[in-house]
Amino acid sequence: MTFPVIGVVGGGQLARMMAPEAINLGFELRILAEAEDVSAANAVANAPVGDYKDLDTLRAFARGLDVMTFDHEHVPNEHLRVLIREGVNVQPRPAALIHAQDKLVMRAAIERLGLPNPAWAAVESVGELVGFGDRTGWPVVLKTPRGGYDGKGVRIVDDAAAAAGCADWFDGSALLAEEKVAFSRELSALVARTPGGEARAWPVVHTIQVDGVCDEVIAPAPGLSDDVAAAARDAALRIAEEFGVTGVMAAELFETPGVGAGFVINELAMRPHNTGHWTMNGSVTSQFEQHLRAVLDLPLGDTSALGEVCVMKNYLGGANVDLYSAFGTALAAEPRAKVHAYGKSVRPGRKIGHVNVVGMAGENAGSVRSRAERVAAIIRDGATASTEGAL
Repeated sequence: MTFPVIGVVGGGQLARMMAPEAINLGFELRILAEAEDVSAANAVANAPVGDYKDLDTLRAFARGLDVMTFDHEHVPNEHLRVLIREGVNVQPRPAALIHAQDKLVMRAAIERLGLPNPAWAAVESVGELVGFGDRTGWPVVLKTPRGGYDGKGVRIVDDAAAAAGCADWFDGSALLAEEKVAFSRELSALVARTPGGEARAWPVVHTIQVDGVCDEVIAPAPGLSDDVAAAARDAALRIAEEFGVTGVMAAELFETPGVGAGFVINELAMRPHNTGHWTMNGSVTSQFEQHLRAVLDLPLGDTSALGEVCVMKNYLGGANVDLYSAFGTALAAEPRAKVHAYGKSVRPGRKIGHVNVVGMAGENAGSVRSRAERVAAIIRDGATASTEGAL
């Protein structure tokens, strides 16, 4: 009996965190890495270095794979269509992936489905941007349709005068203009779907962003009404079905209490996602195991939470450049914490790991957040850094 070979294009931390799940299931994981020192290259034996934008490199990587999937959404869609014509099993398919690659395509598709969407328009000049702002009200959000992530490629435009300062963003192609949504908090609805159409959803979570980067996730979202949670989950499942998504998909949402459905859709990601890292320790089936199951069209796992609350806290590069030197203090400070390190060198502001803490029976979200933050702070700032007041 031959176990499957799964190829992941991209060598970041998402590919790295697929590796233990592949090992547990007996699958072989191969990574197309951007460089020899990327996160996943230190965890996967077969990790050739190559340019994912080059079709011949993708062809060579695809040889011997049972399925090709992704650590990111930046592989040229046209290359994936060629690979499929040549017999490569690509999951998710490019027709689905384009909705995460191009925000203009995504906005138009969400509108066709009649799901909660902010006011938006494709704009090709400062004049069109000003016209949009005058119609919908200022400020507005200007986004590059492709390539943006973690707050990159996003600009808040306060008024017509500020719009004039965006002239350098226009290069002859359309940008995405959106109304600036008045929201109470950000949410994420994480789902997975197989090529055969089986789909499962995890609990909707509260996500906290700092400077455009996901900083913390609380699962499930505290105080979220059952109606809004169900509507958000159903919207994500419908998107996955209508777009033909395979694997894990995250729908990032803005909660808008008392307005419309109670949320609007912000962005989509068609791969495991930072807002789903809590599932590694807080769910029966992690998003990484589920993604591998899904792209192979295997039955999906149970997505139930393992506790009343789970908190995921990212730690970014900070004062401590020798992360392991702080592990003894961090692990002693909170024996229930699960620390995940991405094998990256430390740079200020770089996402280099996360901490998961599952709450004890009856424990509130605030207490669990404090415990996760304490561990993350020790690792980020060093074992000798003061953590007084973190609990």
